Amino acid sequence: PVVMIRDKRTVPPVPALPSGYRLRMYRRGDESAWAEIWCAVGSFPSPTAALARFEQDFGEALPEMERRCFFLESPQGECIGTATAWFHPDFLGREYGRLHWIAIRPEYQGRKLAKPLLAAVLTRLDELHERVYLTTQTTSARAIRMYLDFGFVPLIRSEQDERAWTLLAGVLGIPDLPDRVM
Repeated sequence: PVVMIRDKRTVPPVPALPSGYRLRMYRRGDESAWAEIWCAVGSFPSPTAALARFEQDFGEALPEMERRCFFLESPQGECIGTATAWFHPDFLGREYGRLHWIAIRPEYQGRKLAKPLLAAVLTRLDELHERVYLTTQTTSARAIRMYLDFGFVPLIRSEQDERAWTLLAGVLGIPDLPDRVM
C-alpha cells in the first residue's frame, strides 16, 4: 500500500465525458450499484460482502454520501463507476479530505472516463477541505500516474514507503518520484 497527498489547488483542465456518459450524485438505494461496481473490479467476492463494507463505511452517514459520492453512468443509464469525496478528521494530526473508493467497471476502462470522474471528486474535495489524501497500492501504477497529474505526491513515512515509491519510480519511468514529497 502507498499513500499520496495533495494540497488544495485548482483541478487541471479535463476533457468532458464522452457523449452520452454522465455523472450524478449518490441517491438512497444506490448501495447495490456501488456493490456491483466493486465486485466487478474484484475488490469483493460477492455483492453481499461489498454491501457489508458499504454499510460499515457509510451506513451512519448516508446524508453525507448524497453530497460526496459520485456515480458515473453509461449512455444506457447503468452505473459503471463511482468515487467518493470522503474525509478523515485526524489524518497526520489534521483534517484531510479523502479520495476514497474510486473504480470503473473493467469493460468501461480505457474510454477516457477516469479523469472526468476524478476531476469532479477533487473539485468537491477542494470545496470542502484544504488538503486531500488517498491510499492505493503499487500494482495501480496507471492510476498513480493519473493522481500525479492531478497534483498528488507520495507520502513517505517509513523505509517500506521509500521502497514502494522507489519501485514505482522505476515502473513509471520517473526517477525522482520518491523525492516529490510535500
